Amino acid sequence: MTLHKLSIAVFTVLHITFYAQSKKEMSALIRNEFNFAEKQYRFLMKSVPKDKMPQSYNASENRLVTRDISWWCSGFYPGSLWMIYEQTNDPEIKAEAEKRLALIEPNKTFTRDHDLGFMMFCSFGNAYRITKDPKYKEIILTSAKSLSTRFRPGMQAILSWDKMADFKGPVIIDNMMNLEMLMWASQNGGDQKIREIAVAHANTTIENHFRPDYSSYHVVDYDVNTGEVLGKKTFQGYSDSSAWARGQAWALYGYTMMYRFTKDQEYLDQARNIAKFILNNPTLPEDKIPYWDFNDPKIPNVPKDASAAAIMASALLELGQYTNGDEKKTCVEAAKQMLVSLSGEKYHAKLNENGGFLLMHSTGGLPLNSEIDVPLIYADYYFLEALKRYKDWYLQ
Repeated sequence: MTLHKLSIAVFTVLHITFYAQSKKEMSALIRNEFNFAEKQYRFLMKSVPKDKMPQSYNASENRLVTRDISWWCSGFYPGSLWMIYEQTNDPEIKAEAEKRLALIEPNKTFTRDHDLGFMMFCSFGNAYRITKDPKYKEIILTSAKSLSTRFRPGMQAILSWDKMADFKGPVIIDNMMNLEMLMWASQNGGDQKIREIAVAHANTTIENHFRPDYSSYHVVDYDVNTGEVLGKKTFQGYSDSSAWARGQAWALYGYTMMYRFTKDQEYLDQARNIAKFILNNPTLPEDKIPYWDFNDPKIPNVPKDASAAAIMASALLELGQYTNGDEKKTCVEAAKQMLVSLSGEKYHAKLNENGGFLLMHSTGGLPLNSEIDVPLIYADYYFLEALKRYKDWYLQ
């Protein structure tokens, strides 16, 4: 064997060994994280009132922050419980998940805003996926029908919130996430008009929500009757023209998901370009956990948002399923770095601390002085989902 061939052989063996070790380490990390989540959520369960859902934790007051079932985050706790149960088979976790589903079931006819996908698909969607109980499926189909009533034909989009002082027909980028329930319902016994609504909303959002660099506005305000764009603004970002980090995560996840259901190349291209904006952004830190807004001029002296990273990681892992070569590697490695960072001491809670939540350092609404540098239930949810996706797709 020549020296050149020997070098190639040695490199190949080292590369394979490194990759196997990397897979071994990630397998251990994911196993440890779900085992930790089982214990941590058993601790959290003790503090959650029977008629409320956990949202966050106030460390200065040592107080669990909870919300009513109509709050947009009400589905994330039961959804997280189901994912933990799926990996651990803990009967107490399952019992808590079932109890919480019963609590939020009345939301299936909720029509006051667009968040029904978060509320009912993250919860009952996981429950049905794991158990195949037909009653869960019927609840999802009813919820999808309820959400579809918020579609406004004049603007070809689902109205996020009803008319407010500053907005006449607000549509927020977050709304892309709720299309998943509509698309699933249309493929599992629901009315095909529901699919048409989801596609129309996604197309309208592509047309009006994005800048040339594929960053997204938070809110586009429409004339509900004509569809005229009245303004492009923000509610939770630094400014109307800034790239609010979690908004970019919603966009990335939403269009990757829409490609899954439709195989429409336009949606895949949109997701790929959003990913490039995020991953090539000069303000994205080395640990891949973004600051709360990519354009806050006070970076790096501003809060980060672990929830945005968790959502991005989950979305990038799915995008990796639809891309190839260097692009696929970039998506998966970035997601992996996010998961490793979120699992590290800087962002990860210790057992029986942090109110029972898994992750620290999320930012809900900084301009609203709301939920700044705290744990948030949806950060946990998407973190668990990303861990599951990595295990299912990249450790086989």
